[in-house]
Amino acid sequence: MFRPFIFKIILGGMFLSACQSNPQQHSNSPTEKAEEASHEHANLIELDQKKAQAAGVVVREIKPAAFHGVLKVSGKVLPASGSEKTVVATVAGIVSMLHPLTEGMSVGKGTSVFRISSDQLPEGDVTQRARIAYETALADYKRKKDLVADKIVTQKEYLDAKANMERAALAYKALGRSNSSGVAVVAQMSGFIKECLVKQGDYVEVGQPLMTISQNKHLYLRAEVPESSYGMLSQITSANFKTSYSQQVYQLSSMGGKLLTYGKGSSIESAFIPVTFEFDNRNGVVPGAFAEIYLLTTQRPNVLSVPISAITEEQGVYFIYIQEEATHYRKQEVKLGESDGTRVEILSGLKSGEKVVIQGAIHVKLAASTMEIPGHSH
Repeated sequence: MFRPFIFKIILGGMFLSACQSNPQQHSNSPTEKAEEASHEHANLIELDQKKAQAAGVVVREIKPAAFHGVLKVSGKVLPASGSEKTVVATVAGIVSMLHPLTEGMSVGKGTSVFRISSDQLPEGDVTQRARIAYETALADYKRKKDLVADKIVTQKEYLDAKANMERAALAYKALGRSNSSGVAVVAQMSGFIKECLVKQGDYVEVGQPLMTISQNKHLYLRAEVPESSYGMLSQITSANFKTSYSQQVYQLSSMGGKLLTYGKGSSIESAFIPVTFEFDNRNGVVPGAFAEIYLLTTQRPNVLSVPISAITEEQGVYFIYIQEEATHYRKQEVKLGESDGTRVEILSGLKSGEKVVIQGAIHVKLAASTMEIPGHSH
């Protein structure tokens, strides 16, 4: 009796243990799998295709490609040699402007920009004095020219009279366009007024600068490289840059840019080494502007990179948005590498072939904070 009783107890315990283990065996049931899929789906951001298109959302598949090494420095945009001319006073006197002159205004070659009057000066009107001097020298030259043949005057006296006449003619001609209002000062080349150095009514001396005209057709980009990066100078091939007044990134490769020279050392006054490029000013870059410069060095193969516009930032952490389906996106944290100003290297968080939002990422970000996928709220 006792043994069968013990056997029944053991058998019953095994049966209960088996029953208790059944719920664990059913933990991977279709219902729970659906719940797990639902939770995973809930991490996606839903954005209707029409709304995405209207918001300017653009998606591109990202593949590895060559990417330049980058050295980020500061610098300045400078006028190229010969692209600027200074208009100077040809006589001393009082300046008057023939029309309002403002910086940035275009002027044509040969255009009268100032008139200088000297009739109120103690020594009298310079134009009248130059005319009288020329006419006197011309008359003396003609007289001696007739007399030299008869040897009434010497050959030396004749040649001196001729030289005086020629000097007086040059002085009179140098005054250019003149009338009773004074001497006109003209622009020597076409371009834009970079700087006007005088005001209406100012007194000026001969040779005093009045205005600077710039053509801005060619400009220099001067980068200041720290001494610590001296070893990279020989690797520099081109540059991208962004000016202090704009967020647009300019690429020298599309502006006829070329590397002119780089310094062989720093100066006593500065711990930086200059690197100078020349480029065609096709985009209205303002000379004199400070610039943020991305110096491009040797290319590296098989680099994953995305446009700068694809990156969003939250409290120092960077994210991109990856399109999983036509209307669903996933927020993905990424680690950034070097940037050339237009694109940025992705060190981690992105796989080759993934489709990334490269424009309109902010709209996907807003959709994440304002929308829930229907039927997946908790």
